[in-house]
Amino acid sequence: MGCCRHALLLLSSLPAWCLFHHVLEQPIFSARAHVFQIDPATKRNWLPASKHAVTVSFFYDASRSVYRIISVGGTKAIINSTITPNMTFTKTSQKFGQWADSRANTVYGLGFSTEQQLQQFAEQFKEVKEAARLAREKSQERFELANPALNIAAPELSEDRHSPPLLTVNGPGEEKLFRSKSAEVELTAEKERVKKMLSEGSMCEINLEAELFTLQDSNAKLVAALQEANSSVEQWKKQLAEYQEETDRLRDQVAELESQLGHPAAGQTGREELSQSLEKLEAQLRDKDQEIHNLQSKKTDVGELEKEREEAMQRLQDVERRNTELEDQVQSAEKTLASSREDQKQAEVEVRRIIEVLDVKICDLNDLRQSLAKLIDK
Repeated sequence: MGCCRHALLLLSSLPAWCLFHHVLEQPIFSARAHVFQIDPATKRNWLPASKHAVTVSFFYDASRSVYRIISVGGTKAIINSTITPNMTFTKTSQKFGQWADSRANTVYGLGFSTEQQLQQFAEQFKEVKEAARLAREKSQERFELANPALNIAAPELSEDRHSPPLLTVNGPGEEKLFRSKSAEVELTAEKERVKKMLSEGSMCEINLEAELFTLQDSNAKLVAALQEANSSVEQWKKQLAEYQEETDRLRDQVAELESQLGHPAAGQTGREELSQSLEKLEAQLRDKDQEIHNLQSKKTDVGELEKEREEAMQRLQDVERRNTELEDQVQSAEKTLASSREDQKQAEVEVRRIIEVLDVKICDLNDLRQSLAKLIDK
């Protein structure tokens, strides 16, 4: 039913010059595809014959025992190819196939939306080509039975399975016309074989050119990816230099705090932790530099480079987190130093107060001693 609907739509859109022939033909199979034709000038490039996907159908003309592939775009027939036994449908990619039509002196190409549609079309093409071969053999056998004199006069005709059915126009008694036609058939078959060889050679060149374009495109993508990776590496280097400067600054601050601290034993544990954190941070930075050198040597593989870039970003985030923690520790050490200074000041005030009290007590004791001495003297 689907084939019949496609066939009715196709017949309704056919121009008047070919509608009469298609009325006598029966639809067999239909599919939608983008149609291309080989460039007649270069025989290498594809020219689009339709702006969008169109219906491509197999038709069978029972009156002439002929199979054809027909496709119409608007009011124009973009494919009108009679299938012969020597035609071959070649799948050049997962969704693209082509065949050469020596009568139309062109090569048709079809681009399907799925690989399954391409496979169905190829199988149908093979079946139709076999049916065309059987129909030609039967037509030749009927002609030979109807014209035994011609079969004796030209025995080579029955052996030529690939010649076009031009002999069906000859009637009984037309021996001279048959002999001239036999020579034309042999010449036409030879021309078709030469054209087939040339078309196969041009198809090989087209496939090689397509592979070359694909490789060039892949190479351009790889070059762009490597350039992007190089720029990312430069950014990472700048960030690492900034982190190194920040680490040196924090280290100087810690050293300054240690020099200003009055009692080294008070913050010994915090300083040791800060020193260990700084050493770990320096080790991580050295590892990061080594990873950057390794990354530059391994940047041929874009996938691995992307993965390593993500790992490097994760490590940079870890370094930022450690820097934040280190800043928090520095702030805590500064608070501890301020608290120690405050305690020291309070202790000095307390000592002064105690000294003043002791001075008062000593004066009182001196007065008491003098009083006792006076009493003793009396």
